[in-house]
Amino acid sequence: MSRIRVDWLRWTAWAFSGSLMLFAAVLAAVIWPLQPGQPNWAVFGLLLVFHIAALALPLHLEVQRQGILVSAGEIPFILALFYLPPFWVFVVRALAGLVVYAYRWLSRKIQLHKAVFNLANTCCAVAAAALLAHTIGVGAASDPRTWVTLLSSAMVYLLVTALFLTAILSVTQGRRSLDELLHSMGSSLIIGGINAIVGILILLTLSATPWALVPLIVLLVLVFAAYRGYSNLVRQRRALADLNDFTQSVAQAVQSNRLIDIMTHRLREMLNAEVATVWLRREKRFPAILLSAYMDSEGLLDTTPVPRELLDSVLASGQPLLVSRKIGDPAYREQLRAADGKDAIIVPLRSGKIAYGCLAVANRLGGDLNGFGPDELALLETLAAHAGVAVENSRLVDRLRFDAYHDALTELPNRRRTMAVLEQSISITVPGEIVAVMLFDVDGMRDINDSIGHASGDKLIVEVGRRLKEAAPPAAHVGRIDGDEFAVVLRMPDTAAAVELAAEIRGALQQPCLLGSLNVDIDCAVGIAVHPESGDNADELLQRADVATQTAKNVSSGVQVYNAGLESGSVRRLGLATDLRRAFDNDELHVYYQPKISLGTRQLVGVECLARWRHPTHGDVPPEDFVPVAEHTGQLGRLTEFILRDGLSRVHGWDGEGHRLNVAVNLSPRTLVDTDFPQLVAALLDEYRIEPPRLTLEITEDGMVGAGGKAPETLRRLREMGVRLSVDDFGKGYSSLSYLRRLPAQEIKIDRGFVQGMATDEGDHAIVRAIVDLARHFRMTVVAEGVESEMTLSLLSEIGCDIAQGFYFSRPLPPDRFAAWMAAQQGPGGDGRRTGRLRAV
Repeated sequence: MSRIRVDWLRWTAWAFSGSLMLFAAVLAAVIWPLQPGQPNWAVFGLLLVFHIAALALPLHLEVQRQGILVSAGEIPFILALFYLPPFWVFVVRALAGLVVYAYRWLSRKIQLHKAVFNLANTCCAVAAAALLAHTIGVGAASDPRTWVTLLSSAMVYLLVTALFLTAILSVTQGRRSLDELLHSMGSSLIIGGINAIVGILILLTLSATPWALVPLIVLLVLVFAAYRGYSNLVRQRRALADLNDFTQSVAQAVQSNRLIDIMTHRLREMLNAEVATVWLRREKRFPAILLSAYMDSEGLLDTTPVPRELLDSVLASGQPLLVSRKIGDPAYREQLRAADGKDAIIVPLRSGKIAYGCLAVANRLGGDLNGFGPDELALLETLAAHAGVAVENSRLVDRLRFDAYHDALTELPNRRRTMAVLEQSISITVPGEIVAVMLFDVDGMRDINDSIGHASGDKLIVEVGRRLKEAAPPAAHVGRIDGDEFAVVLRMPDTAAAVELAAEIRGALQQPCLLGSLNVDIDCAVGIAVHPESGDNADELLQRADVATQTAKNVSSGVQVYNAGLESGSVRRLGLATDLRRAFDNDELHVYYQPKISLGTRQLVGVECLARWRHPTHGDVPPEDFVPVAEHTGQLGRLTEFILRDGLSRVHGWDGEGHRLNVAVNLSPRTLVDTDFPQLVAALLDEYRIEPPRLTLEITEDGMVGAGGKAPETLRRLREMGVRLSVDDFGKGYSSLSYLRRLPAQEIKIDRGFVQGMATDEGDHAIVRAIVDLARHFRMTVVAEGVESEMTLSLLSEIGCDIAQGFYFSRPLPPDRFAAWMAAQQGPGGDGRRTGRLRAV
């Protein structure tokens, strides 16, 4: 809130309070002559003491986390209406308010303009109530009409007070504060009515004997003390419930990647504060973070009313800090006051004994008297301990993700991340633009490593990465693909513009680099592949950029754009579309089976169906060549049905031989567009009498999560049938972890790139462990593919992976050889599934 707005609100409050004070003076002049004469001064003094005590000792209530101050002021007010003339009722209430509000202002518990408004509001309400009581008339204490008069006057007092309070809040704090006041006004009126009735009962008791005042005072004191104790107990129980809710919310927030958002809003609500702030200092690759949740904002803002000096002090000392108008170092109080703050609590976030950030709440709601205290400080410290663990775990996941997708030497995105960016880029078509992949191959790296050492070679690689980042456009993605290969991915108007930019970047890289005492010239070859001309997927584009790079080494410009003539194998793929149709009719397509082994029991639990094509001319055609051809020529449905039918029929046959196995089939995302596919699956399951849970359909993440982050309708229908769904190549997508909770699957299959490297790469091992832990939390089965060594198998068993497959057990085999493999693995007396010692085939 700006200083100008703060000053305007303050002057508005002063003007409103002055108007109320003038109106109260007019009402006092009106009621002065109504009942002339002097009061009983003993009664006047006693009632003045009761009024001061009732106003000075309010009860703190919370309704829907909105703080309410409730006093017993209606009780002495009822007695004053009965025993004193109207004008002296006004005087006794005004004097009591003047004493109480002046004390609070002098002790800095309330600001002066608020004290004046409260006094003026009280005077107006008392004058109106006294005028009503005199107009109706007050008779004997035992007369029911007197009770109605007194109760009506008390209600008028409460309504007039609420009316003026509503008016000032609607002007100074807006609609939201007005809604909160109206929500709590009903409770205040009910409590005020109860107090008025108690006052009437006390009046009836005193009319019988004045000595009843002594036990009544004792009773009121005891009730007041008991209620305060009960109120404290309720707050403690609520604090425990809030702590439990906060812990669960934070745990869920870590999984949904909304930790800071949920944490700050929950802190603000639990401590009834105007704003809650989280501040994390900069640490290596983690930038500094300062975000705040405000009462009137659903999102987060990068500002805070808490002075930066207070945050720095807590971070430096590692000790919590409570600052209000009466608590804390005077210098801190002055800084908070200068920032228009009422009070604040700041506690450190720790990792072990080291503070890496702060949590802060400021400006407690509910009025000037309802400020932060030691109880709130203790609560926030407890919450910070839980939040600190969650934040540190979240940062650990970020660090693992960063390490998995970035090169350790240059901190540039690695091959995985670059491939993901490239896939994302080509998935969005922009008219008049192409996606260009520029592959930079640095020359002479082996000579540098051999002659002046690998440390100098590493320094050169870091320098090349830095120069690439500086020379490439801001929107370009720069990554390190391999030892001396870097890729730049960006959108360009056309191929000619890509060639021109590649030449400019190459020129920037050719400046000499100082390595020790030597100036080393840098040169590189640049190959360019563009989408869609050079390929329609990331693997193709990068492979063809590499082909162009090899050619670029032999041209004078050092820059080469891919064309079909550079790759002799491209001719081979041109005829595959026609040959694929013939392959179905000539029985050239076959289904191979790869075993899936339970790591807990070392049993054979299932198989994965893999299509193979033995071409009469080209020999074995890999699936990555003919599956895209099937997708683009409308033969994908036929291929999918062929694999499903063969797999289910084989499993049915093995059932008859006593081998009960599950079967897994890979699906292309394009298959999920076919709304008739679930009926085909259901028909094949019925035909071969296979229970739906024994069939697993493996789909990549981009197939699982479609447009808008929602799963395709086809997947929902398959899951309702009972078919198991598996996320294939999990971890390969950049956003796999963030989508995990939304995937409609019962199984995830870890990408072979992580599994094959986990025995030698700590980053891959950490990623696999993190995936297994997350999957266990979501009660999902984990399958590891690409297992090729005993060490990898042992590591997977240790971290709790469920199922494994790979060359360590067996390569994909045709049905007859797979049956022989099963027979070879069967131990004496076994059931055909138990494996005594698994061996690769």
